[in-house]
Amino acid sequence: MPAFIGASELIINPKGAVYHLDLAPEQLADTVITVGDPDRVAEVSRHFDRIEHKARHREFVTHTGYIGSKRISVVGTGIGPDNIDIVINELDALANIDFDTRQPKDDIKSLQIIRLGTSGSLQEDIPVDSLVVSSHGVGLDNLLHYYQRNETATEAGLLHDFVRHTGLHERAVVPYLASCAPELASLFRAPFIHGITVTCPGFYGPQGRVLRGPVAFPELIDRLTSFRSGEFRVTNFEMETSAIYGLGSLLGHRCLSISTIVANRVHKTFSADAGRAVENMIVTSLEIIASGAMSN
Repeated sequence: MPAFIGASELIINPKGAVYHLDLAPEQLADTVITVGDPDRVAEVSRHFDRIEHKARHREFVTHTGYIGSKRISVVGTGIGPDNIDIVINELDALANIDFDTRQPKDDIKSLQIIRLGTSGSLQEDIPVDSLVVSSHGVGLDNLLHYYQRNETATEAGLLHDFVRHTGLHERAVVPYLASCAPELASLFRAPFIHGITVTCPGFYGPQGRVLRGPVAFPELIDRLTSFRSGEFRVTNFEMETSAIYGLGSLLGHRCLSISTIVANRVHKTFSADAGRAVENMIVTSLEIIASGAMSN
């Protein structure tokens, strides 16, 4: 019999909803879109034909509804890998733990989790307003080091090349690498650009931005831009993808991260209309997500 999960380990509020997301199991769809900005939840759900449920607790906002017959939940995660730890674990609990018995279900469900976010390009030929699909996420945070997971041989080889090229094997940062769900990535063809996304635990120093505080790795941007391993290169960086991929795959979910490029760090440019570029990502992605090609 599966182990009983205590009240301190999985917090369920008096409404029968998981603590942070404030959702009950029946209020979550099998296809989940995550967005960092809580206000972007409504920007996505306004394209729904109908909304059946809305929830908000702290920065976690959720709308569940339909486009045609496709049921979709949109969840605002907030920024950073620490919030992703909360969101992915609670999404999995909603799908795969019986809240009455506090035990994992016999039949484990695999969710589709698609991130629609913003990001900075690390290549000259990926301009602002481009759309990038993350083939892999390289984490410069430490979230996945708290979990037991096994890399594939391909992932281990790619990570080895990355660490050696960037020189991070001589530093305090210990990267990890996780892959997207390839069957989802294959649905997002041109104009989507595919490449490796690096996930950072912060926006300024961890991404090489220098304001007044000196950074420990001033060469990081150049090392990321110049990385090559076979067909792979680093296209962009942001603050959630590797955590979604690593934790999602560990729990058996199919994950994909899609980003609007709002900044090009090589040219030091920023989108003249980031809102319009994000709206283009939402509309273009929803057409694919709601299509019959992306079945549950």
